[in-house]
Amino acid sequence: MEIELLWSQKINMKDHEDAQLRYDLFRGRWVLIAAARGKKPSDFIKQDKKEPYEEQKDLFADPEKSLKEPDTLIYKDENGEWTTRVFPNKFPVVASGGDPSDLSVGPYPTLAATGTHEVVVTRDGRRTFALLKEEELAEVIDAYQERYLAMMRLRSVRSITIFHNHGKGAGGTIAHPHSQILTLPVVSSTVMHEITTAENYKLQAGVHLFEVIGEYELEANERIVYENDDYIVYCPYASRRAFEMRILPKKPSPYFERITVSEKMALADALRTALKALYDGLDDPDYNYYIRTAPCNGQTYEEFSYYVEILPRTHIQAGFEAATDIDIVPLAPEDAAKFLRDVIGKNAYTS
Repeated sequence: MEIELLWSQKINMKDHEDAQLRYDLFRGRWVLIAAARGKKPSDFIKQDKKEPYEEQKDLFADPEKSLKEPDTLIYKDENGEWTTRVFPNKFPVVASGGDPSDLSVGPYPTLAATGTHEVVVTRDGRRTFALLKEEELAEVIDAYQERYLAMMRLRSVRSITIFHNHGKGAGGTIAHPHSQILTLPVVSSTVMHEITTAENYKLQAGVHLFEVIGEYELEANERIVYENDDYIVYCPYASRRAFEMRILPKKPSPYFERITVSEKMALADALRTALKALYDGLDDPDYNYYIRTAPCNGQTYEEFSYYVEILPRTHIQAGFEAATDIDIVPLAPEDAAKFLRDVIGKNAYTS
């Protein structure tokens, strides 16, 4: 197989050309790295500034006044003031209910989109996740885990997506920092494709795909942005966007919901460092991040591993990408990683 040949040749990644087609082992798809377009890291800094924060327009500043649904989870400090809370999305994209009904039409399989859609909100509307302290971001991850464990037991839930939109360009319609948790009665084809790719890799190569990638990235040390005892943060070899980062556990595990207390703190450290590097280095760009984890559909996926994907909205995808499903990325991930490492080194982040 072509991919096995590339691996066996032990290509020197330092000799990367200006334009490359890179095969993404996670997704089984090609990405075009077009570094010859002459982009440099400073070209990705946002020129348009965000609108100033206005508390009187903030729907999440005082959630009770915004007529939200009752909290499903709330954390408070020693003074009894709330710090993080979770409640149903006022405008859910799924319908609440039990089993999804069959709405198939002719040859088109169709199900009613039933599920749960919740919002995870931190108290201070002015402080983005990049500006939270490590323990504050760890509390958010606590909320993710606690709600995931509760949701996975609900009837007809087969998959749960945890995601965060920052900025209007990334779909953030409310400025107050918040994440969302969404359940579905199906597993997306993207998730199943990644799982199948990992399983096939194990069958063909005899090794765990996520272990191979983690170990190689640490050894090559070209795309590593940051690491701690439990996680690496790196710019994927076949990045879909400039400054894309992936947070991968050093010990692969299929299920995010099973992380330990110490792993949550380490994940908070890795996520905070990555987001702060974007904030400082690119002047707070719009971005999405999501947690990819194995489905909760009663099956086992030991060859898969959860991870966090961070996708900055640094450039616009246009007709070629839509026509071919091959992303054009105007900055090599090696250069993006070096830029982000330098930002982290310069600012020496601490809690």
